[in-house]
Amino acid sequence: MPLLEAFRMALETVVAQKLKSFFSLIGVFIGVMFLIAVVSIVQGMNVYVQNTVTSEIGGINSFQLRQRPNMVMGNVTEDMWREWNRRPRISVKDAAYVRARVTVPARFANYCADPVSISYGTKVAKQIELRGTEESYFSLKKYNIADGRAFSGEEVRAGFPVLVLGSIVAEKLFVGQEPVGRSVTIGGLPYRVVGVVESQGTTFGLSQDKFAIMPFSAPARRMICPIGVLDQLMVSTDDPATMQAAMDQVEAAMRIRRQLRPQQADNFTIQTADAALSSWKKVTTVLFTALPLLVGISLVVGGIVIMNIMLMAVSERTREIGIRKALGAKRRDILAQFVVESATLSLLGAAMGIAAGILLAYGIKALTPLPAAIAPWSLGLAVTLGILVGMVAGVYPATRAAKLDPIVALRAE
Repeated sequence: MPLLEAFRMALETVVAQKLKSFFSLIGVFIGVMFLIAVVSIVQGMNVYVQNTVTSEIGGINSFQLRQRPNMVMGNVTEDMWREWNRRPRISVKDAAYVRARVTVPARFANYCADPVSISYGTKVAKQIELRGTEESYFSLKKYNIADGRAFSGEEVRAGFPVLVLGSIVAEKLFVGQEPVGRSVTIGGLPYRVVGVVESQGTTFGLSQDKFAIMPFSAPARRMICPIGVLDQLMVSTDDPATMQAAMDQVEAAMRIRRQLRPQQADNFTIQTADAALSSWKKVTTVLFTALPLLVGISLVVGGIVIMNIMLMAVSERTREIGIRKALGAKRRDILAQFVVESATLSLLGAAMGIAAGILLAYGIKALTPLPAAIAPWSLGLAVTLGILVGMVAGVYPATRAAKLDPIVALRAE
C-alpha cells in the first residue's frame, strides 16, 4: 500500500472516530505540550541570564578586577565568604598601577555604585543606583544617549557635578519637562543633568533604567564608596586573544603589587562572563537532562493508550481486515495501514501539543516576569517523538492484524 494512501485512510479513520482519536492522542499531546513550554521557559531564562551577565561584565571580550565575585550562581561555603571578605579592597592606586602595566590595547573604567535618593523640587526618586565612573563606561556598556550627551574626560578629571540619568529616573523627576540642563540634588549637593540614556527595558518585570551616572571623581562619590577605593576596574578589549593577554597582565601586575609569593592564591578576583555563567550552565544541563525523563513518562503513557486503542480497533475491524485480505491485500499492506494510523494519531497529538506548548509559554511570559524563547530543536524533537511513539505503539496491534487468517476474520461479527 502506498504511504500516502495509508495516511489518507488513517485521517479518514481519525475524522470518523473523533472522540476515540482524541483520547488516543491526549497522552502525547500533554507530553509534547510540557516539553515545548518548559524548554521555552528554560531557554528564555538561559538567554536572559547570558545577556544580563554579559551586560553586567561589560559585554563580550570584557572582564572586571574586583575584591570578590559579584555574581555567584553556585553554592558558596561560609569559609569562602569569609576568605573573600578578608581580602583588601581594590584601590584607585591598584587600578592606576594595573593600567600602567597593561601593554595590549584595552579600555578601562573605574567604577563604584550604591543606591541613593535623587530629588528635584518636591519630587524624590528613591533607591536609584548611583554609578560613579569614567567617560569610557558608556562605550563599554554600549549605552546610547537618547537626549543630551555623556560627560567628558575633562569633566571626570575635574570632578564636575554632572549627571546622566536612566530614562525612568528622568520620567519620574521631570514629568512633561526637558531634563537636560536642569539641576537635581544628591545628598544635599546640586548636580546638573547633561544627558539621558536610551531605555534599557525591563527584566523579570524590573526596570533596567533606575540609575544615574556621574563622574567618578564628583563630590557625591563619598556616598557610594570610600575615598581611594573602587568596587571594580572594568576592562574591555577588541577580541578574545587580546582579552586573555590583558587578563594575564592584570593578574601579574596585581600579584606583584600585592607581593604575593608563587604558592599564594590570588587575593582578588578577575571575573569574566564565562566564569559567572559556569554555575548557571550546570543548572541548565541538569534541567535539560531531567526534562526528557519527565516528558518520557507522559509519552510512554500516551503510547500505551494508543496501543490499547489500536488493539480495540483491530478487534472491531476484524471483518474489514478479512475482506481486504480476501481481495488481495498482503500482510505488509495491513501492517502499514495500522502502523501509519497509529503514527498519524501520535503525530496529530504532537502537533496539537506544539501549538498548546507555544501558547502556554507565551501566556506565562505575558502574565509573569518569566521570559520565554522557542528553541527550534525542541519543535523537531517533538515531531520526531510523536512519530516514533505512534510507530512503536502501533507495531504490536498492526502485527496482530496482519497475522489474522482471512477466513477466520470473515466469520467475525
